[in-house]
Amino acid sequence: MQIDPERWRPLFPITASTTYLVNHSLGAMPTTAADKLREFTEQWATRGVRAWAEGWWEMPVIAGNVLGRLMNAPKDSVVLHQNVSLITSVIATCLDFSGPRNKVVYTDQEFPTNMYVWEGFRKLGARIEVVPTDGIEVDMQRLLDAIDERTKIVPLSHVCFKSHYLVDARAVVEKAHQVGALVLLDTYQSLGTVPFDVQQLGVDMVCGGSVKWLCGGPGAGYLYVRPDLVDSLEPRITGWAAHAAPFAFETGPQRYAKGIRRMLNGSPAVPSFMAATAGYEAVHEAGVKAIRSWSQALTTRLREEVLEAGFTVNSPEHPERRGGTLTVGLRPDEDAPAFVRALEARGILVDQRPKAGIRVSPHFYTLPDELSEFVEVLVELRNKGKWKDHLNQKAAY
Repeated sequence: MQIDPERWRPLFPITASTTYLVNHSLGAMPTTAADKLREFTEQWATRGVRAWAEGWWEMPVIAGNVLGRLMNAPKDSVVLHQNVSLITSVIATCLDFSGPRNKVVYTDQEFPTNMYVWEGFRKLGARIEVVPTDGIEVDMQRLLDAIDERTKIVPLSHVCFKSHYLVDARAVVEKAHQVGALVLLDTYQSLGTVPFDVQQLGVDMVCGGSVKWLCGGPGAGYLYVRPDLVDSLEPRITGWAAHAAPFAFETGPQRYAKGIRRMLNGSPAVPSFMAATAGYEAVHEAGVKAIRSWSQALTTRLREEVLEAGFTVNSPEHPERRGGTLTVGLRPDEDAPAFVRALEARGILVDQRPKAGIRVSPHFYTLPDELSEFVEVLVELRNKGKWKDHLNQKAAY
């Protein structure tokens, strides 16, 4: 299967008016998402309270099964939540840090929200070990050496959010399991553009969100837990949706449901979950392997053009060692936010991260010529100093 971006562009209206290269931040909205939201409002309008029993209550698992196909997750092993901050907190409260096995290992390239959650558990005995990197690639041997018999969990990004380095997840899982540790793989920057199979990996847990490559919009984080592991977990962040009999309205301590439902808490965000499935379905139809091949071809071409134009690249050189994004470096005297705003004024959407550069992410609806246009404008902004016109302006996103 090969990607034909022209086939997919009508499904994503923003591509008709914008060079959309910011998919690592917010994937383009498919027209079918509006259909899903109309379905929700129609249910609410015509079925009222009956809608809860007609699919709303089960929506975290229903939508989870749609998403689960993208990582070959077994049926009923994925649930949707609001976001990864909540998911990470739920997982952390399942763990006991009072004994000698109390270490949490991750790298200095993790997204800050994940660090904030784990840092909060120092008060409960967690010992955090942050493995330093060069800011672009992760020294895998150094990471693996940090995972030892005292390690409780390795919450790790599959693809780093700044440099987009692709971590060897299989090596991490194998080492963690050798020493009796768990792995929570954050696939926020990989699922939808990097193929992987949770069953082949043997990974314990996977989390992420639908905002980016999945084109599912905000408010739909996902959590996979290995089926033979899930019933041993008892999250202290919980709620009635995780109860074995939620509509019995029992009082007293939590009596957890069997399986993945025990990882839920309160009432589900039904419209967000329904809308997100539109993106999942589009990505599934296009095929993640085909998307990966197209992405590697585009980012390889982009890297060559960027370097030829005199810019640097703060992402791994080899396409098999990076996700779907390329980070373009600027000179120390150049202002990345100003460049982003100047590009936006030309109809090109990208973004930037401090001490990294401009993040550029084509997807399966991106045309090769759009990347060439991006480079041409970038060169013009530098050579004519036009980026300076956008200094000190308020960022739109």
